[in-house]
Amino acid sequence: MDSEKIKQAVTLFLEGIGEDVEREGLIETPDRVARMCEEIYGGLGKTAEEHLSKQFTVDNNDIVLVKDIMFYSTCEHHLLPFFGKAHIAYIPNGKVVGLSKLARAVEVYARRPQIQEQLTSQIADALEKYLAPNGVMVMLEAEHMCMSMRGIKKPGSQTVTYAARGCFANNYEKQRMFMDMVRS
Repeated sequence: MDSEKIKQAVTLFLEGIGEDVEREGLIETPDRVARMCEEIYGGLGKTAEEHLSKQFTVDNNDIVLVKDIMFYSTCEHHLLPFFGKAHIAYIPNGKVVGLSKLARAVEVYARRPQIQEQLTSQIADALEKYLAPNGVMVMLEAEHMCMSMRGIKKPGSQTVTYAARGCFANNYEKQRMFMDMVRS
């Protein structure tokens, strides 16, 4: 990440909206924004492989579900946040990962500018690739600031996306079971 370019861009942006970049409250803003970008866009160029590679053998291949994983991301169209909850289920194929690793996988892909639909697929594809489970189901529920604070101005509206892989893909009974587990 190029901090100097970010600082220059923030300075130009502030000048562009008519702000005085020498005003006390704004003097350090370009530097603060550059540091913030390192954190909130820290998933760029990374994959979930490091988080999903440490696996444990299990005899039981029943559904594993982690729900209500809070995430924050940035809409690539308006560079405004969207945030919500991720729900992830997979059916092991003899191997599981630590539960926190699923949340870490969400973070890797959420920490980059993108659209929710892509984020949902990236998480599902990573689980499928690195865990090789029998099936994966991912659902994201999020509020988008580009709909809440600008444009249509409908705060509280939720966008729901899901991706199904493996044995979940065409098995509506398993999908329904996932939905019931998420809603319970």
